[in-house]
Amino acid sequence: MIHSLTTRERRTHRRTLRAELRRRSAQHRLEASVRRRPRSLTTIGLAAGVDRDTASGTANGLRSVAKRIGLAPAQTARTRRTVAGGRAHRSHNVSRYTLGQVRILIRAYRPRKPEYRAAVDRIAALCTA
Repeated sequence: MIHSLTTRERRTHRRTLRAELRRRSAQHRLEASVRRRPRSLTTIGLAAGVDRDTASGTANGLRSVAKRIGLAPAQTARTRRTVAGGRAHRSHNVSRYTLGQVRILIRAYRPRKPEYRAAVDRIAALCTA
């Protein structure tokens, strides 16, 4: 005999599906935004699907590579947002890079940590897609 779902089970299932749809939509919007305009290196890492801590560490490494090879960011801005979420009490300078610039940085970046290597692979896949 086939078990039909109760109203509560259907509601729970639909809630789960809506949450997954919201998560996937947000991820898609972030990826599209990264392709359209220059974004910070951490944001590009997050759009590639890297977790926050690894994206932040990878961005620091890519920033040092940019300094070493003399690559200037496409855009600089001042913002009060922090990567950890919420508002900071003071504004920060933020460097924003295009995907073409990130491709150049990735070629010159040689991370040692396995997490950072995996993150660079994911970012490279985002840059070439």
